[in-house]
Amino acid sequence: MFGTVNNYLSSVLSATDEYDGEALGTHISLRDVHVQNHNLYIAQPEKLVERFLKPPIDDVVSAHLKVLYHLAQEPPNYMEAYTQQAAACGAVVRLLQQLKDENWCLPLMYRVCLDLRYLAQACEKRCRGFNPGHVLEKAADCMMACFRVCAADGRASEEETKRLGMMNLVNQLFKIYFRINKLHLCKPLIRAIDNCVFKDSFPLPEQITYKYFVGRRAMFDSNYQGAVEDLSFAFTNCPDRFASNKRLILIYLVPAKMLLGYLPAKSLLQRYDLLLFHDLALALRVGNVKRFDEIVRDHERVLIRSGIYLLVQKLKFMVYRNLFKKVFIIRQTHQLDMDDFLAALQFVGVTDVSLNEAHCIIANLIYDGKIKGYISHAHNKLVVSKQNPFPPLISL
Repeated sequence: MFGTVNNYLSSVLSATDEYDGEALGTHISLRDVHVQNHNLYIAQPEKLVERFLKPPIDDVVSAHLKVLYHLAQEPPNYMEAYTQQAAACGAVVRLLQQLKDENWCLPLMYRVCLDLRYLAQACEKRCRGFNPGHVLEKAADCMMACFRVCAADGRASEEETKRLGMMNLVNQLFKIYFRINKLHLCKPLIRAIDNCVFKDSFPLPEQITYKYFVGRRAMFDSNYQGAVEDLSFAFTNCPDRFASNKRLILIYLVPAKMLLGYLPAKSLLQRYDLLLFHDLALALRVGNVKRFDEIVRDHERVLIRSGIYLLVQKLKFMVYRNLFKKVFIIRQTHQLDMDDFLAALQFVGVTDVSLNEAHCIIANLIYDGKIKGYISHAHNKLVVSKQNPFPPLISL
C-alpha cells in the first residue's frame, strides 16, 4: 500500500487537511496493511516527514515510522517500538491541546493508545529487566495525559467536545488496571464518567465494555446488586454474533446472580458452554456441600484463571444455608439442636467437620443475614426466628 514513503506522507497530509480523523487513524494504526510496506521502515524519518507535515502531526508520524522500523528488526525490538509509540502518544496530547474547539482527531488518539497498550503487553511478555506490570503502568500514564485533556474540554459544543473520547480511553485504562491488578485506580475514572453529561451519548460498544468492567469491579467490592445491573446491561446489549464476548460476560454475571439467589437456566449455560455453573447450581439447590466442593476442586484452574474462584467460594455459605434449612423443615421447631446440623453435614459426606466448626459456620450465616436467630451455647441449640427464619436470598 502507498508504494513509496512520499505517497504515504502525501496521503497523511491529505487526511489532515480534510480533518479526516478516521483516515488519519488508519494511517497510524499497526493493524493497517501499510505496516507491511518495507519502504516505510525508516530509522530516522524526521527530516523527510517535516517536508510534508506540520507539528505536532509530524512527530506522530515520525514516531510511527520508527515503530515500524523497530518491529521489522530480527528479532523485533519491542522495547524501542514501545518507546516510540509512547512518543507518538505524547505528540497526540500536544495535538489535542492545539485543537482547542475540535475533536476530529479523536480516532487518531484511539488508534495510538490502542497500539500503545498492545506494544506494552508485548514488552511485558517478551522483554526482561523490569518488574511485571511496569511497562503497562507507564503506558497507562501516557493514556491518562490524553484523558485529562479530553475531560477538561468544557468549552466546545456537544458535537465538537473532546469529552466524547473519555469512555474509549477509560476502557483502555480499565484493561490495563485489571491486568496489573490495580483496581483502585478505576475509581476516579468511574467517577469522571458518572459526572459526565455525555455518559449516555457514548457509542453503545463502548458502553458495553465500560459496563462489563464496572460490573466486575463492583463484584470485587461485594456490591453484587450493582454488578448484576452493569453486567446484565453488557450481556443484553452485546450482539449475539459476539458469542465469545457474551460468554465472557456470563462468567461473571452468573455467579453474581447466584449470590443474590437467582439460579441460571440450563439452556442458557448450555448455549455458552458454561455447564460448570449448572452443576454448581444443582449442588447449591439441594445443599450438597461435598458435591459442591468436588466441582470447585475439579475446575479450580479455570475458576482461578477467570478470577472468580473466591467469588464461587462465597456461594458455599448458600449451600450450607440450604442444607440447614432442610434440618429446620424436618424438625419443625424453632429450637434446633446443633448436633443435628453436624449430622446433616455428615449425611452429605462432609466428615471432617467438628461441632465447633459447625458453630462457626452457623455464626457466619447469622452474621450475613442468611439465618435469623442466635446460638444458645449453654443449651447447644440454634434458636431461630418464628418469622421467616431463612430469608429468601433475593431479599438479602
